[in-house]
Order: sequence, then C-alpha cells, then structure tokens
Amino acid sequence: MTKIAIAGAGIGGLTTALCLHEKGFDVKIFEAVAEIQPLGVGINLMPHCSEVLHNLGLADALDEVAIRTRCIEYRTKYGHLIQSDPRSVEAGFPAPQYSIHRGDCQFLLLKAVIERLGDDAVELGKPVESFSQTEDKVTISFADGSGYECDILIGADGLRSKVRQQMHPDEGPLCYEGTMMFRGAVAMDMIGDGKTMVIAGNHNEKFVTYPISEKARKEGKALTNWVAEIRHDQPRHIQDADWTRGADLAFIESFKDFQMNDMNLVEIMKATKTVTEFPMIDRDPLPFWTQGRVTLMGDAAHPMYPIGANGASQAIIDARALADILAEDAGPSGLKTYEELRLPVTTNVVLNNRQGGPEKVLDIADARVTGPDDKIEDLITPEELEEVAATYRNVAGFQKKKT
Repeated sequence: MTKIAIAGAGIGGLTTALCLHEKGFDVKIFEAVAEIQPLGVGINLMPHCSEVLHNLGLADALDEVAIRTRCIEYRTKYGHLIQSDPRSVEAGFPAPQYSIHRGDCQFLLLKAVIERLGDDAVELGKPVESFSQTEDKVTISFADGSGYECDILIGADGLRSKVRQQMHPDEGPLCYEGTMMFRGAVAMDMIGDGKTMVIAGNHNEKFVTYPISEKARKEGKALTNWVAEIRHDQPRHIQDADWTRGADLAFIESFKDFQMNDMNLVEIMKATKTVTEFPMIDRDPLPFWTQGRVTLMGDAAHPMYPIGANGASQAIIDARALADILAEDAGPSGLKTYEELRLPVTTNVVLNNRQGGPEKVLDIADARVTGPDDKIEDLITPEELEEVAATYRNVAGFQKKKT
C-alpha cells in the first residue's frame, strides 16, 4: 500500500487525508503545533468545495454548525444594494455555500480523520523541517531530529511552508496588497434572515460581515463574524504576520459614516471582545509545485488574498483532485498531472483576487455613486454586475448546475 505523509493538519491537509483514505492509501499527518486549538474567525466554503465535503459524508456535520449562506449582498457605504449574488442550492448550485468558524471547520474535519483513519493518524508537535528523496522513497526530517519514510510527501503546511521553502529557496518575500484587515466575531441579535453575507464600501474602506453559527441562528441570535479593511501606505507586521495579533481600535473611526439600515457597524465592532489585525498578503504564483515524490497544496502552494472567499475552498478542491489522480497513478507522474491540472487554475484565482475578484462591483459603484440619494439602477446595469459575478464564478470554478 502506498504510504503518504502530509505536512500540516489544517483544513487542506485534513481534507486531503480523508480523500486519500477513501481511495485506500495509508495516510499519516504531521502537525507542527503540540495542541490543535480552534483558532481564527469566519471562513466561507464555496459550493464547489462543500460538494466535496458532502461527498465525503460530512453534510450533516456541516449543517449542524455552519450557516447555509443564502446570498452575498454588495452595498455602497450609504447602504445601497449594488448586487445580491445568490449562493444557495435553491439558486442552482450543486451544494450550499457555508459560512463557518475556521476552528469549527478544522475540528469537524479532524474528528472525521480520527474516526476513519484512527487515533494515531495525526501526530502533533512534529514540524516538518526538510525532506530528502530517492527514486522510490521520501525521508522527512522533523525539528526534533527524528525522521519518517514514505512514498509521497504532501506539503500542506501553510503560508510559511518549509516544504515550499526547500523547493524554492530563492523565493522573494510575502506580497502586501496595501490593506490591513481587522477581524472579530461577536454574539448579537440576528441581522435580517441570518443567512446573508454583506460586503460594503470600496477598495480603500470595506466592511464584511456574515453569521457563522447555525446553533445561534436556530435560537434567533447570531455569532456575527466581521472584517474591517483599510488601506495603509505604510505596511506593518508583513513578514511576521500573525492572525492572533491584537489590534488598536482607532481604525473604527473610518467606518462611522457607513450607513446600513439593518446594522450599526461601529456598535458591532465596539461590542467585540477580541479584535485582531492581519495584513492582506499573498505570494507570487510558483512555476512548479512538484519535485519528484513531493508536492504542495493549499496555502503552501497558492496563498491568496481573502477576496471571493476562496482560500479554504481551493485547498479542498486541491485535495479532491490530488486523491483522484493518485488513485490512478500513485507516483511522481501522478503528482505532475495534479500540478498541471491545479496550478494554472489557482494561479488565475490568485491574480484575479489581486484585481478585486467579485468585489470589483464595489469600486464600479463607488466611482458613480455620489451620495445616499443616488439610485443604483440609474448608474449601473444588471448586465454589468452579472458579468463581474459570472467571470469570477468561472475563474474560481463554481458553476450553477446546467438545466
């Protein structure tokens, strides 16, 4: 049986393990941290990736904890509805879009891995430092001096991947978009139908909010995830970016003029106990992910700006593609086939996200709307808005079912 090692027990690594196990591989995950904790705030699982999770038998588990997102509403800072972009099964997608706490998603996947692969499937406190390989085997070296031999190594070790670093030792620094992101989650009254994501503002000042707890929604409440984005000419905390870093709340002043008829942005932010900051960063696309019997996936392969909600989703799509291809060709040529399939797609997403992705509609509106009394329908055509949405659906790979 082909023995496969995965560096990293994040969302991508855990999903890869489930997909590979389904295909009959012997899989072991090595995670750097000594204890996995439910860190982070909200993320979104797009319809094409949640279809993967549904096919892995995780639909009920997702529906228990995550919100089935009805739509994304793009708004001006004055509260105009620019566009309502449906994301539900009812809108024709093969599976729901889910809004979920990152920690809940990771633990849901971790539970499934342990149940299906066994208690020893994930080994904690084992950061992968380097690898060496022959024609037939890969030997992993860990930070504690120990090693492990396998047939294939998958680097799912995130933004600062040591596997990637060894493959591309001369890679440049992280790329900074010019935007700082301030994040939090707060328990509060439900906004609207409790299933809608709102993205308001423009490229310089943007507010994103969505509920992430189905349990709270069923009780008529909401665990509301929010992200406030502000452009900064002078970047900070780029190379040592840490999503647990606390934030100075002075940024809230930038949103005091936002006018939403169903929420008070300033009150939401001020009511949040823990607010963190993180720079909007990615890396330039790589020329290759695969070196012999070693390959990359997820953020280790293609970290991207969190625009269009595609980071975790593309990692899950990587996992499915990689397992399906290795089931037919479990060797270096299979890894290259996976790379040839996924690298161009994710490169396109990374580059499209740098140009604003589906959020381009915010800047289209911002350039034409001068105040609260303007009417969107007089300034932007539905066809113009749908072109932006349809283009991104095509780039990211989530399409409505053909009727």
